[in-house]
Amino acid sequence: MSVEAEHVELRAARRADAVAVAEIWYRGWCDGHLGNVPEALVAVRTRESFAERAPRRLADTTVAVVGGEVAGFVMVVDDEVEQVYVAERHRGGGVAVALLKEAERLVAAGGHRQAWLAVVPGNARARRFYERNGWTDQGPFEQFAPRDQGQVTVPAHRYVKRLGDEALRHSTGRSAEKGRARRPE
Repeated sequence: MSVEAEHVELRAARRADAVAVAEIWYRGWCDGHLGNVPEALVAVRTRESFAERAPRRLADTTVAVVGGEVAGFVMVVDDEVEQVYVAERHRGGGVAVALLKEAERLVAAGGHRQAWLAVVPGNARARRFYERNGWTDQGPFEQFAPRDQGQVTVPAHRYVKRLGDEALRHSTGRSAEKGRARRPE
């Protein structure tokens, strides 16, 4: 399903959005990560794990609503765009671009001049998307994903974007979300 960006409503996530966020997160994570991350991480990233994590992360989450349903979301903490996911049927129609621009605005509103995010090397679709939207691959690094017994080392690429005056100007326009506190995962 293709949607126009002007039909996308962005808002802070609500408690009632947790189930939709968890499902979009799980399905999108599988699409981009299965076959691209260590099996130790796949073993702990079950559907249930996303259902447990999503409600704890709502304070960091902005959702995109299309036609009354949650179509995607972005999680931002400080200068990091931690998660960007769009439901499969809403991909390709502007939802991801709207979410990414909102993430950039939130990072700028937090006083940061540069944003960063991590992408696993094998997630070619995501890497192309970020590059088309002005993000630059700064090269590989090791990301550490928590699990019950320690952490899993995940090879990733660090993408960065210098936030220009446009993101900084837009950051003053929606200050209601500016000071959202992060809830620990």
